[in-house]
Amino acid sequence: MWRGLFRSLSPPGRRARLSTLIFHRVVPEPDPLFPGEVDAAQFDAICGWLKDWFNVLPLDQAIARLKAGSLPSRAMAITFDDGYADNASVAMPILQSHGLTATFFVAAGFLDGGRMWNDSLIESVRLTPLDAIDMRGLGLGEQVSLSTRDWSDKRQAIDALIAHAKYLAPAARTEFVAAVAQRSRSELPHHLMMSSDEVRSLRRGGMGVGAHTMSHPILARIDDETARAEMSQSKRQLEELLAEDVTLFAYPNGRPAEDYLPHHAAMARECGFAAAVSTAWGTADRHADIYQLPRFTPWDRTRWRFAMRLAGQLRS
Repeated sequence: MWRGLFRSLSPPGRRARLSTLIFHRVVPEPDPLFPGEVDAAQFDAICGWLKDWFNVLPLDQAIARLKAGSLPSRAMAITFDDGYADNASVAMPILQSHGLTATFFVAAGFLDGGRMWNDSLIESVRLTPLDAIDMRGLGLGEQVSLSTRDWSDKRQAIDALIAHAKYLAPAARTEFVAAVAQRSRSELPHHLMMSSDEVRSLRRGGMGVGAHTMSHPILARIDDETARAEMSQSKRQLEELLAEDVTLFAYPNGRPAEDYLPHHAAMARECGFAAAVSTAWGTADRHADIYQLPRFTPWDRTRWRFAMRLAGQLRS
């Protein structure tokens, strides 16, 4: 049933449509703080559905065939953003067990022990031994503390901290995150993101690797010189690491006109990338801008709802 529907919505050749899925993490077990996060069992089920319903291609090959008008019916690519260690340790073995491939967009500045600012806040709250974290003087208005007594309180605290920090200037955000970590009395982990060896293992395992800047800034909120350096340096570092060209780029956060601007797409081309992906929802046809290719995440957890979400994207 589903395969026939997807074929009718995404025929082969010049009328083909490319569906590109985006994931971030695949955690080994369900996370009580983020129950909607994809875990290993759920990802295994998803991969089984995708294997049955779609022709899953490496993203670079899919883009080349999209441009050439030679995509197969039911064409799909799978991508991951940021460079979490569980991409190599959990997601890749599951992909391989189903004979699937994915492209992993890596924020190169966090390799080998780095940590994204939002994860520093999450882990500060997750691991604190305290029942509340003192917030006095940290800019949260009249909020003097954040309760961390149970998982529900911790999730509310995390949401408040991330909402406050997300659009701070980089220096102010760094200072804020460090203050929260210090006040939480947490021992923060140093292997949330991949090591250089784990990135190499992705390539040895038949996966693709793309660039995702150095430090995951919101490009629309930094100057052009810094944005260009973030893009070009991430490309160069990954190329040195893998001893091969890195031709694909993913915009951090990725919402057009909010997180990146039209001239950043031109900048990606000038930096030597062959294509770039956003997080604008939808699918791509042969007329799509290959420097602003859409991606989406079906968040549904049942086979039927997941399939309907995919079909809805292909109809749009």
